[in-house]
Amino acid sequence: MVSDNHEDSSGFKVSDKRRFDNEGRERGEVESKRNEDAEKNPSSASPAHEINFSTFVLSLATSAQVHLGMIPNPATGKQDSDPVLAKQTIDIIGILEEKTRGNLSEDEKKLIDHLLYDLRIQYLQHKK
Repeated sequence: MVSDNHEDSSGFKVSDKRRFDNEGRERGEVESKRNEDAEKNPSSASPAHEINFSTFVLSLATSAQVHLGMIPNPATGKQDSDPVLAKQTIDIIGILEEKTRGNLSEDEKKLIDHLLYDLRIQYLQHKK
């Protein structure tokens, strides 16, 4: 059998990272490497919390608040304001509310209605 790892004369090292060997059997070291990586970086193994419609809408609302300068930008730590992006994000939430009307649970409907109301008021106050 050919070696999985070898270095050619130019100094490049070639590592075979395929899951299966030439006979189609799963290679053990690939599986153990995957488990090792999952232990080192647990965030890549599974999400920290459930992603659903409510968390998606809350994420958009948080983005709008960042663009309104109400929350520090996580990338810079500064409270920058970009009213154009804030309005665009609020409008996207409005489109979601319109397109999902009649298909949301009562809690999801209340959430999106309250978020839209609050964000629109915050946007108007920011424009003053």
